[in-house]
Amino acid sequence: MPTVHLLDYAAGNIRSLVNAIEKLGWDVEWIRSPDDVPKAEKLILPGVGHFGHCLTQFANAGYSVPHIGWNSASTVSKSSDAKPQSVYGLSLDSKYYYVHSYAVPYREGELESDGWTVATATYGNEVFIGAIARDNILATQFHPEKSGAAGLRVLKAFLSGKKTAPLSAASSTQGTPGLTRRIIACLDVRANDAGDLVVTKGDQYDVREKSGSNAVRNLGKPVQKAQEYYHQGADEVTFLNITSFRDTPLKDLPMLEVLRQTAATVFVPLTIGGGIRDTLDPATGRSVPALEVATLYFKSGADKVSIGSDAVTAAEAYYAANRTLTGKTAIETISEAYGAQAVVVSIDPKRVYVASASDTPHATISTSLPGPNGEAHCWYACTSQGGRKTHDLSVTELVTAVEAMGAGEILLNCIDRDGTNSGFDLELIRSVKAAVKIPVIASSGAGNAEHFAEVFTETDVDAALGAGMFHRGEWTVKGVKEVLGKKGLDVRPFEDEEV
Repeated sequence: MPTVHLLDYAAGNIRSLVNAIEKLGWDVEWIRSPDDVPKAEKLILPGVGHFGHCLTQFANAGYSVPHIGWNSASTVSKSSDAKPQSVYGLSLDSKYYYVHSYAVPYREGELESDGWTVATATYGNEVFIGAIARDNILATQFHPEKSGAAGLRVLKAFLSGKKTAPLSAASSTQGTPGLTRRIIACLDVRANDAGDLVVTKGDQYDVREKSGSNAVRNLGKPVQKAQEYYHQGADEVTFLNITSFRDTPLKDLPMLEVLRQTAATVFVPLTIGGGIRDTLDPATGRSVPALEVATLYFKSGADKVSIGSDAVTAAEAYYAANRTLTGKTAIETISEAYGAQAVVVSIDPKRVYVASASDTPHATISTSLPGPNGEAHCWYACTSQGGRKTHDLSVTELVTAVEAMGAGEILLNCIDRDGTNSGFDLELIRSVKAAVKIPVIASSGAGNAEHFAEVFTETDVDAALGAGMFHRGEWTVKGVKEVLGKKGLDVRPFEDEEV
């Protein structure tokens, strides 16, 4: 097979890029020294930004930072006969996966005058550079290895040396510019009573059958389910190891293997949650920092890690120390090493009703869903250990703290809505979106496509997550996107993986 040389910066998820290259029929040879570079016929330099979390100067722009999601890379090169040409497989109607905090603003004609072809994306009112190409050079702001069929097409064109190709009639039509609404498929994974890893789903976090054997609810095999959702058009796949607070991922070899196998066939972002904390290696008794645990996941194919219970503990310490950052929390160390975009904080809040806002020191909301005794106010208490422990810490306090520590995204669950199929808690989502600038993912309660349409229409949420409705086969990701598209909500178009 042909060979491509790759320089590993030892940061981020290089495994997925290797998987994508190998899927396309190329072997990877690593650059070990500067002497290897002249030997390379094809050379890829993956870049990961190490900017910590010093992003406060961008907060006033009003956009979520980091910029995470599916955006355009719009460009058309015209040949001598004036027929539109695709540049390195880029398509006007495709979307590509971006995750960054900094970008180069587009200035029309500036790079073009030096012979570059420029592809652009839009964020709010800003147009920035998504990719540039000249001769045999291609540089992308987006991640082709995480951009599904569209990204694989770009990689294949580059590796094959096909800078331009005729655009099809469908691909020559410009799609809606800007970020799409992200649909994320979530798989709660745990061992059943036989010791096998299964996808399960709880009813307000209870994952056992209500009658009969009281067995762990089994909704399928994790790798197969992830592949299924990828081919349906899921924009991301999230694995939550829901019993990890009891154990350590250092000995969770089956879960790591699930991640490796998934990353080899699923070319959209993968998030893994569970056990991201300082821990002890059970084999040696050695103290293992959270950063090392996260690195284990990244090397196995994860793009992001999700931190749950440890974030609650860190936030409590943050406020106890008068909002002082230590630089030692899991969030801070991982964000500093891999970038804020690699750190998701998963929050499990539940409603606490009060008759009056003065009945609690926590910030409350006036709710349209009164409590059991007619209470018109509530606040959201954070929980940990899979919802088993409730803390005297509000959800807005938690998200404010973790944003300060360097988290790049919030996965916002809701214990009250989990497994109910009654829709997302819009009041919770609005309050969290108002408290932070980082992207927020709505979770818990989705039972049909209308619930996704509602949350995207009634709130400014950045993404929405579904689980049980997909696992049970009641809805497909593609079906949800079709409903959203008919309502005028921009989603990543479905593309078959034909490379």
